[in-house]
Amino acid sequence: MIRQLIISVGQYKKESILAPVIVVLEVVMEVIIPFLMAYLIDYGIDRGDLSAIFKIGTALLIATLLSLLFGVLAGHFAAIASAGYARNLRQRLYYTVQNFSFFNLDKFTTASLVTRMTTDVTNIQNAYQMIIRVAVRSPFMLIFSLIMAFSINSRLSLIFLVILPLLGAALYLIISHAHPIFRKVFKTYDKLNNVVQENLRGIRVVKSFVREEYEKEKFKSVSEAIFKDFSKAEKIVAFNAPLMQFFIYSSILLISWFGARMIVTKTMTTGQLVSLITYAFQILISLMMLSMVFVIITISRASAERIVEVLNEESDLQICHQPVQEVKNGEIIFQNVSFSYTKNPDNLSLSEVNLNIKSGETVGIIGGTGSSKTTLVQLIPRLYDVTKGAVFVGGVDVRNYDLKVLRDNVAVVLQKNVLFSGTLKENLRWGDKQATDEELVRVCKLAQAHDFIEDLPDGYDTYIEEGGTNVSGGQKQRICIARALLKKPKILILDDSTSAVDTKTEALIRQAFLEELPEMTKLIITQRVASIKDADKIIVMDGGRVNAVGTHEELLKTNKIYQEIYYSQQKGGNSNDAA
Repeated sequence: MIRQLIISVGQYKKESILAPVIVVLEVVMEVIIPFLMAYLIDYGIDRGDLSAIFKIGTALLIATLLSLLFGVLAGHFAAIASAGYARNLRQRLYYTVQNFSFFNLDKFTTASLVTRMTTDVTNIQNAYQMIIRVAVRSPFMLIFSLIMAFSINSRLSLIFLVILPLLGAALYLIISHAHPIFRKVFKTYDKLNNVVQENLRGIRVVKSFVREEYEKEKFKSVSEAIFKDFSKAEKIVAFNAPLMQFFIYSSILLISWFGARMIVTKTMTTGQLVSLITYAFQILISLMMLSMVFVIITISRASAERIVEVLNEESDLQICHQPVQEVKNGEIIFQNVSFSYTKNPDNLSLSEVNLNIKSGETVGIIGGTGSSKTTLVQLIPRLYDVTKGAVFVGGVDVRNYDLKVLRDNVAVVLQKNVLFSGTLKENLRWGDKQATDEELVRVCKLAQAHDFIEDLPDGYDTYIEEGGTNVSGGQKQRICIARALLKKPKILILDDSTSAVDTKTEALIRQAFLEELPEMTKLIITQRVASIKDADKIIVMDGGRVNAVGTHEELLKTNKIYQEIYYSQQKGGNSNDAA
């Protein structure tokens, strides 16, 4: 785990080294100050020697100023190092997630990944700053102060050797009890983020069903769980401060008591007692700071484990050593394909699928809800890998392609259409960032989007709100289709992507595809027979298996499932038109 976290120090090694080095110099100055104070009292003030007072006082002033300077510099470098470290760690997490397959993403919830990249990284950042500054300062302060204390009076300093083990045992008990609770808290944070994200994403549904009170209660329940766990952990950690104060004041009382008696018997000077009390404060405050470091590390340890869990996760999509760099055509072959989302051969979503789709064909895919239509097409751009069998595109197993090359040649318009905040042009150019305005217009005309875009206030420069909330469902679908076409793919997959488009516009889209994109293989998943009746072939899915393959006329004569879908839609008038 440590090795994974250390990598993120990256270009901030210099600051990460300078900070603790300067902290040590700061400690040296602070340890010298009480020693000089003892000399000032014993050889200057007690003897009334103004010359000694001036010399020792000047040395004290210089030591104080140097301590201040080193403290400022240490804080400066520690801040840069910790902020830079957090930046690198956050980037590594983000880039790692970008390389995940859908299987890996299914393993971690969106809310959990967001928490890890925000709250958990912030906890690690705070811990890192504490480690390179306070965790260095405290041990050195403890060691140097002990050495100086023993050099002044070894008998009195034995008090520290009694106090330290007792304090260490108490700190261990606090940390061992608090850590499991903090781990539980961060898992509950994931649930809280999930509740907030779901609510914000579906706020229109919440309001339309008047479910605000239900959502408030759901949020309150998770928030209350976090409060209870955090309170429990903080109550344990809260013992730290009074415990430290007890040991600090006990030590000072004992030193003062025995020290005063030594002064009376003239075995110790007043200056030595003052400096010894100061060293006692330094020793015990350094212990208090160390205990704070342990508390922060206890909290951040749970975060570190969650972050490393993501960093150690490897994409299950393994790339071959010499990947194929060209997709020759849009031919698709499924060869004895079985697939399981859980990679369990006893829990298959697809079973023994065999298909042969020629390049340039228009293929419809239809079937009931849960028949694995979407699962089938997700294997083509290798969003998931098959559990058994093989999928071939252009005569090559998809596992042998360079992943970018394959996905550049397979455009997928998913059921859940996503537009990003930015101009309409910026959204379209996700398909091709170098596309000209003329190319944008061309694909938008094919997707029947050009006319409504022209009617928008700023045309193609219209700003699209996050999630595309300022365009209708049908408009959003046509923009997404245009964006996919801009890739100039050899295979286009439309996963129920015209469900919000009226039948007339859908027919115009199909006609444009037929006339303008004859060489592109087109796979259309739909619930409407009218959308695919002119397809070269139609695949009927049922329970994760291919039930039948044929033309509209053939299936209407021979396939019971297709007949039921067709006649039910004919009876209902297939009135599924939308704006």
